[in-house]
Amino acid sequence: MSLIKSISGIRGTIGGRPGETLSPLDVVKFTAAYGTWLLQQQPDNKKVVIGRDGRISGALIQRLVISTLNALGIDVVDLDLSTTPTVEMAVKFEKAAGGIILTASHNPQDWNALKLLNSEGEFISAADGATLLEIAASDNYTFAPVDKLGSYTVNTTALDKHIEAVINYPLVDVAAIKKGKFKIVVDAINSTGAIAVPALLKALGVKDVVVLNEEINGKFAHNPEPLPQHLTQLCNEVDKQQAHLGIAVDPDVDRLCFVCEDGSLFGEEYTLVAVADYVLQHKKGASVSNMSSTRALQDVAKIHGTEYFPSAVGEVNVVTKMKQVHAVIGGEGNGGIIVPDLHYGRDALIGIALFLTQLAHSKKSVRQLRNSYPDYFMSKNKIELENGVDVNNVFTKIQDKYKNNPINKEDGLKIEFDNDWVHLRTSNTEPIIRIYAESSFETTADNIARRLMQDIRESM
Repeated sequence: MSLIKSISGIRGTIGGRPGETLSPLDVVKFTAAYGTWLLQQQPDNKKVVIGRDGRISGALIQRLVISTLNALGIDVVDLDLSTTPTVEMAVKFEKAAGGIILTASHNPQDWNALKLLNSEGEFISAADGATLLEIAASDNYTFAPVDKLGSYTVNTTALDKHIEAVINYPLVDVAAIKKGKFKIVVDAINSTGAIAVPALLKALGVKDVVVLNEEINGKFAHNPEPLPQHLTQLCNEVDKQQAHLGIAVDPDVDRLCFVCEDGSLFGEEYTLVAVADYVLQHKKGASVSNMSSTRALQDVAKIHGTEYFPSAVGEVNVVTKMKQVHAVIGGEGNGGIIVPDLHYGRDALIGIALFLTQLAHSKKSVRQLRNSYPDYFMSKNKIELENGVDVNNVFTKIQDKYKNNPINKEDGLKIEFDNDWVHLRTSNTEPIIRIYAESSFETTADNIARRLMQDIRESM
């Protein structure tokens, strides 16, 4: 059982003891801390937007969050079943002080989380998160008297506004997509993608859509992280249906990956590469991805004569770097697309619209498009952490072992081996060390990852 406090929010498993899991008491405590922090920032703006994915625990967490915010005197605008990017945009639509997304993103169904947004509809910074945790630790809250309790309203139009913004984005060509007459299979993983993705495709003029796992019950038909081993059903169905492509999203619809017409995977790392390639054709500027993402984005940026910049892992860090370098496109290799002049957040819906536009303009199949990019192979692994493991000590030992190699310590350890690399870091969302390695050869990437995993175990 776990409770994790990080730049990705307050995240934990459901059931168990307070302080060790995301218990009702913890939900109330951290919601109260967030509401108190917001009131300190903007005492005259008492509006907060909330929305949730389709998790089993979602409605329970939703009621606790609404009641806690109302008890602080904060007005709640509830999107109910929604997506992370929709809530982010709704904060701006509503001119709210902040927002809370109730989702544990790619984590299994026994997890949930509070993802916390500022008034820009962006994740709060590490510094603001530290302040919030101090408030939570002190239990220093002041609740409103009965005549000043917050109000509650439901917003049923936020997704429509989000989709409208996507289809009106200058680089999205609805007419070309409609003309392409695409047949698409969608894996909605029993969450709100079952609402958002078909609605977007309809607005884009796509009429032939098959939706898998469309019942929103939170009982995920497979592990919800859109990795190759979890997408066999989608791959098989694309092939069976003779569809042009398959689309997979995670439960809160901020991550995106594609399946080619032959049932093969486009590769989640290449979602950002393909979208960036299209954007950079029409808009010159910098691109950003986190340092656990494929080198292929750097290659594409070079082809377009533009600069590429790496960031630490985590959406907050990517957005910060994008703002620093005035990037026109960015994101993460896990299938997260950030289009800054739409909003500074990972958004599968704008990713789908831009990818389909590129596909329609190129006249290529999805497989042909994928083959136009350089081939790198990434080995993604993890080691679970037991209580008491000193990760800093582990990383110090590994750094010493590879001291003759180029090493970046901005976010864990990234070690270069000629044209290959490995990145070791603790997760923001799970009690694990992630080990990502990339090479032009699949066996080399796997071997580098295995070697470093053995180094980690020996250093524990």
